[in-house]
Amino acid sequence: MTRTTQRTTRITALAAAAAFAALPVALTAGPAAAQTSDSGTTYMATLNPLNHAGGSGMLMLQLTGDQAVISEDVHGLAATFMNAPYPHVQHIHIGAAGTCPDASADKNGDGVVSTTEGAPSYGGIGTTLGVSGDTSPAAGTDVKIAPGGADFHYSRTVTLDSKTVDSIKAGKAVIVVHGLDPATLSARAQGEPSDLVPALPLAATSPALCGPLQVSQMSMVPNGGVNTGGGGTSGTRDAWLFAAGAVMAATAGGALVLRRRISVEK
Repeated sequence: MTRTTQRTTRITALAAAAAFAALPVALTAGPAAAQTSDSGTTYMATLNPLNHAGGSGMLMLQLTGDQAVISEDVHGLAATFMNAPYPHVQHIHIGAAGTCPDASADKNGDGVVSTTEGAPSYGGIGTTLGVSGDTSPAAGTDVKIAPGGADFHYSRTVTLDSKTVDSIKAGKAVIVVHGLDPATLSARAQGEPSDLVPALPLAATSPALCGPLQVSQMSMVPNGGVNTGGGGTSGTRDAWLFAAGAVMAATAGGALVLRRRISVEK
């Protein structure tokens, strides 16, 4: 190896080492900057299916004081009920473990985790997420204000009570979307009344999607839509891309300095 080649290798290695040394700082600082801002703290819930539901969804909530700017997209739920869009009542649940139940929560063995059976995991209703009107627990089973259909986008700014705000900040709040397709349930469950509104079938009020609210690395999209492009790891991914770019820039810069030195020496 020539003396010039040795110098090239040493400078390139030093430049790369310096850039990678800054990587932990980039990975630590990036998400923290994205989580909070003057406009509040952003939380996200990935909504996973319960009780044989086949849907999915994502909800983002930007909390500033007691004001919550909410944006949600849901797909693949029960589509119709009595020739109309299936109403999916939904809520921020609070006051329990802050988790979603698994099949073991089905205590009566009918194959469905009812709303009350799931309560030890996600708690009671803190805020009703209706499309208009009352957002208190009293509106929790009002199908007239529920978003409806198999797929829907929900966007609303609501005022939260202190218990809901405290639960969100403590990581104990859970988003639950209700309403199952009866055809997916056992014959026994299809014949059972709702544990919340006995005039309705069990399927109408049982949980279909569930997801704990957690501090997000993403911020709200300006028009209120959900930023689905990067997923929950977008902040970390961007930090890695930034660090990788720093490595390449530092390495290229070191090589450029070396080429200039070599040119002068020649």
